[in-house]
Amino acid sequence: MYIFGIHNCDTVKKAKTFFDNSGTNYTYHDFRKDGFPTEVVAGAIRQLGAEAVINKRSTTWKSLSDEQKQLVMNAPLEQLSEHVTLIKRPLIKTDDDVFSVGFKAQDWSK
Repeated sequence: MYIFGIHNCDTVKKAKTFFDNSGTNYTYHDFRKDGFPTEVVAGAIRQLGAEAVINKRSTTWKSLSDEQKQLVMNAPLEQLSEHVTLIKRPLIKTDDDVFSVGFKAQDWSK
C-alpha cells in the first residue's frame, strides 16, 4: 500500500497512525519532499475521476480565480502538479492498484 500526501496534513497523519497501529505495511510519499508522482495521480484521475481527486475545500482552490479553477478542471494533471495542495489527501493506492482519497478509519476497519 502507498499513502501519498503532505506531512503536515491532519488527515494524512490520522491515516498513517491508523495503519501504523493496525500493523499495515505501507510506503509514504510526500508530494512536496518526494516530488509529484505523475503516473500515480493520472491513475487516480482515470479510476476515480478528476472531481473526486480535486480538493475544492482547500484554501488553494478557494484562492483561485474562476478562470484558474476551469483550467484545473480541464487539465487536472498539469495543474495538480503545480498545486499539489489541490489533491485530496491522503491519496491511497493499494497493492491491487485501487485508489481512494481522504480517510475515514471505519472504512478501513472492515
